[in-house]
Amino acid sequence: MGSIRWIFGYINKYKIRFYFAFVAVLISSLISMINPYLSGKLVDEVIMKNKLNMLIYILGIMILVTVIKAIIRYTYQMTFERVSQNVIFEIRQQMYNKLQELDLDYYNKTRTGDIMARMTGDMDAIRHFVAWVMYNIFENVTVFIFAIGSMFIINAKFTIFMFLLTPIVAYCAYKMTIESNPIFYDIREQFSKLNTVVQENISGNRVVKAFAKEKYEISKFEERNKSYMDSNMDLAKVTQKYMPILNGLSNMFTVVMILVGGILIINDKLTIGELVMFNGLIWAINNPMNMVGWLINDVQRFIAASRKIRILLSEETKIKNPVDGIKPKKINGEIEFRNVNFEYGYETVLKNINFHIKPGQRVAIFGQTGSGKSTIINLIERFYDVTSGEILIDGVNVKEYDIHALRKNISISMQDVFLFSNTIEDNIRYGIPEVENSRIAWAAEMSDADNFINKLSESYGTIVGERGVGLSGGQKQRITLARSIIKDPSILILDDTTSALDVETEAVIQKNLNTIYKDKTTFIIAHRISSIKNSDLILVLDNGEIVESGTHEELINAHGHYYEVYKEQYGEYIKDTSRREEVI
Repeated sequence: MGSIRWIFGYINKYKIRFYFAFVAVLISSLISMINPYLSGKLVDEVIMKNKLNMLIYILGIMILVTVIKAIIRYTYQMTFERVSQNVIFEIRQQMYNKLQELDLDYYNKTRTGDIMARMTGDMDAIRHFVAWVMYNIFENVTVFIFAIGSMFIINAKFTIFMFLLTPIVAYCAYKMTIESNPIFYDIREQFSKLNTVVQENISGNRVVKAFAKEKYEISKFEERNKSYMDSNMDLAKVTQKYMPILNGLSNMFTVVMILVGGILIINDKLTIGELVMFNGLIWAINNPMNMVGWLINDVQRFIAASRKIRILLSEETKIKNPVDGIKPKKINGEIEFRNVNFEYGYETVLKNINFHIKPGQRVAIFGQTGSGKSTIINLIERFYDVTSGEILIDGVNVKEYDIHALRKNISISMQDVFLFSNTIEDNIRYGIPEVENSRIAWAAEMSDADNFINKLSESYGTIVGERGVGLSGGQKQRITLARSIIKDPSILILDDTTSALDVETEAVIQKNLNTIYKDKTTFIIAHRISSIKNSDLILVLDNGEIVESGTHEELINAHGHYYEVYKEQYGEYIKDTSRREEVI
């Protein structure tokens, strides 16, 4: 019942229309009893008693009832559809809003295909339930009840004989519900996993082709596809175990009606017209019996889908935005890490990190892959919270800032390049939609992107494909760099921004950025020493710890980890003064 209560929380916003539609269903079910009754009267009064003057009168009423029922049916079906679309719109919007609120940690642990399945297949199952299943259940129940009532009025004994099979039908429906419930949930899980395989293959298709792993991917998809098929076959086995019984019992009502009805007519306890009435009402018995299996399946599908959506909507964000968080228009850019430790799961990523950056300083974070460089940046942006210690910006703990106000003062050019399926112009202005075109051109010039952009057929209006398809890695990096520059932040973070660029292009960009660095606190993460050697401070990380810090010259003279990497990159040994003196 939890799923039903949950969905009615949305439906109640449209309860006037919704309950009006149910009243319309009730009226439609009631007038459905008229034509079977008139059919019986047509036989008993017109045919048997030769009252031809009543023929046109009865047929006219039957036609009118049919037209009225069609109008009512159209009205309530459209009403249910309209309510379902409004409900789905609201739930879908809530889900998307929730996805914007959730932390990076959620996305790191959740399959993209699972999220997409909830936004598509699960949503459609809920729409189908509100638009079709609910009114069909109500319609079949009311028609069934009205039919029984009409039959009792016509002939009570005949009706009792007709319903000797009902307990068996109820038992089969109950067993089918119990057995199919867990299978439906498994089907939704398998569908999510199948979605994930497809999504990953599309996103990583270049890697698949580069490693000639098409056969492996086909095999992986086939395995997931088979699991999904097997789950559906499990459902089919349960369904087909009971559906023939339900359909068979439904058809038995007709057999019982003809057998018992014929005996009663022979014994003058039932007229032919009354038997015709029963025959006209038998659809109201057969249809619910035939539909019960399908409706049970649809209800179970709704319950499984709603459970997955409710789980997503109930996800708690670990990064809490303070109620009265500080909302500075502009921060100065002073940053301090005090005894910061950070663990991800059971793994220690950062250990006892301490440093103090003054506003406007250019700081480089240097180290091997996995040393914790990007984690420091993620903590500054408050994508994650520290395990212990504290991070201060302008002397205030980052947890005291309003998250959105804090991030508006920080701009990051990420290592994982991402471009939206939009124009180059709109990708650059993403952080500030209202920015002028001249500012966009300036940012592109600073990132040395204007040269290749102006050579494109549509220039800044060129639409790039999903994730920047159609552009080289270096071109995409320059566009994302322009997107960061145009924001004019207090803190600028360049996370391995020039890794896909050649040395000459990198030198041009470095020269352009020197004018931008002056009044901004800048963090540079890079593997090339050429990208960071002019920094005011270089933090050298190894296994989550700062093992060295200082300027380029200081670190070279220290002959430590940084010096060893410098030798590898430049292919030369640095001789200190004392050693040269010894040789002399």
